[in-house]
Amino acid sequence: MKLKIVIITLVATIILVACATNPFTGKQTMALPGTENSSLFPTAFAQYNQFLSENKVIKGTADAAMVTKVGQKIAVAAERWLNANGHVGYLNDYKWEYNLVDDKTVNAWCMPGGKIVVYTGILPISKSEAGLAAIMGHEVAHALANHGQQRMSASMLQQIGAVGLNVALQDNKNLGLFNQAYGIGTQVGGMLPFSRNHETEADSIGLILMSIAGYNPDEAAELWKRMSANSGGQAPPELLSTHPSNDSRIANLTALAPKAKEEAKKFGVTSFK
Repeated sequence: MKLKIVIITLVATIILVACATNPFTGKQTMALPGTENSSLFPTAFAQYNQFLSENKVIKGTADAAMVTKVGQKIAVAAERWLNANGHVGYLNDYKWEYNLVDDKTVNAWCMPGGKIVVYTGILPISKSEAGLAAIMGHEVAHALANHGQQRMSASMLQQIGAVGLNVALQDNKNLGLFNQAYGIGTQVGGMLPFSRNHETEADSIGLILMSIAGYNPDEAAELWKRMSANSGGQAPPELLSTHPSNDSRIANLTALAPKAKEEAKKFGVTSFK
């Protein structure tokens, strides 16, 4: 019993002391030791360079120029918002980079520290600069909100909990069954909702960024209608997915777009591309 109390106390202490504040939401978020930007950024930069060396990066085309243009505008919008909201210097360690990669995969991503890749496969769905801004704003939002750090922290906590409870259980007969139930329970009841929440946060933040950058936030919902059509409606149930359902996402983006426009007005942006 004493061992159980020690383990529970240890986990609770880690959660309490290892927190950071998300500047965009004001929420306390997990930031366990070893997941700080000072550790994450150098690793992300090295991985990004390795990825570029192993893939075909497109340079000198209109599409490549558009990726850079939109990325730069989103980065400027992020800095304007952060500075205006009391977070001057938040991006000091960011090393922004924007690359278009020849790949049919419908995807784009932004690593911690501002390293962005857009795959050519997503351009037919983005259709326009505004559509691309919706995509890049969302991906940049993940990085700015430190979602990578939070996922790493949550995964570490999940592992700590498994080890601690295995020690405390002291029941070798049912240990395998317990670990299976623990894995499913923490994944469906914890990690997947955690991931879906990150996607919703990134959608909200991304709308603000693209609006301040001068792009119409209404385009985000239209983009996801095209994404849904492209997938042919094939997706796991939302409960078992890392992402909200397309219908949930479209409804949420539609509802949030007017708020994003109001936020952009604070920065003198009243017309959108």
